[in-house]
Amino acid sequence: MKILSIQSSVAYGHVGNSAAVFPLQRLGHEVWPVFTVVFSNHTGYGAWRGPMLAPDDVRGIVTGIEERGALGQVDAVLSGYLGGEGIVDVVVDAVQRVKAANPEATYTCDPVMGNAKSGCFVADTIPPLIRERVIPHADIITPNQFELGFLTRTEPDSLESTLASVDAAREMGPRTVLVTSVERPDRPEGTIEMLAVDDGGAWLVQTPYLPFKANGSGDVTSALFTAHYRTTGSAAQALAATTSSVFDLLETTLDSGERELQLVESQEFYAHPRMQFEVQQVR
Repeated sequence: MKILSIQSSVAYGHVGNSAAVFPLQRLGHEVWPVFTVVFSNHTGYGAWRGPMLAPDDVRGIVTGIEERGALGQVDAVLSGYLGGEGIVDVVVDAVQRVKAANPEATYTCDPVMGNAKSGCFVADTIPPLIRERVIPHADIITPNQFELGFLTRTEPDSLESTLASVDAAREMGPRTVLVTSVERPDRPEGTIEMLAVDDGGAWLVQTPYLPFKANGSGDVTSALFTAHYRTTGSAAQALAATTSSVFDLLETTLDSGERELQLVESQEFYAHPRMQFEVQQVR
């Protein structure tokens, strides 16, 4: 599979394309990374260096790939954090160009906006842009529960309300939704869940909750789920494999005591997921 991934790049650490590309390659997929920023490190440190690329420059990279006659080979487009209106336009334009060249191609949008603990951490202009101009073009979206609520103007908390919010999101365009963190009040203490929904049904998986913040883990999750879903055609299998790999990546990182994802050290977990968590069909 060939994947066009339009995301940020950092030299130190692993977020954006610096998190997504290697796991996909370790699975045997060809990845064409298009960078939106080239930073020294992710912005969570509070200080960083390097340029945010102008939208026209990012568009130019996509155009260059198109001029090689290669966009028709793209099976999937990925995007993560979108920093402004210009980049939104570039991503949507790239998706349209890829789908014109290959109607079987899919687009996965990770609608990065915030989380339940820190709230919305992007500019106020970004969520409406994602909701109104990006989501309608997406085939797969991978919001956390907070972002799902933001997109659909709902407040999901229980499994039932989260499923209802997913249905509202699916009416906006994307047929497949991965909710990367479901925190319902009746779940066992010390656990967290992920939920995958497509035309075939809805599946839930539960793992132990690991008590630390791992920048870039959402980028890995979105990338792996896209790859497994496109390869198997099964939301349940994709959910099981993705959950297994990401949990082992996070546990390895936690055990290391390091702040940055232990992405390379965890490579066998992408290539050979242990499949240690049971996936339950809930609809």
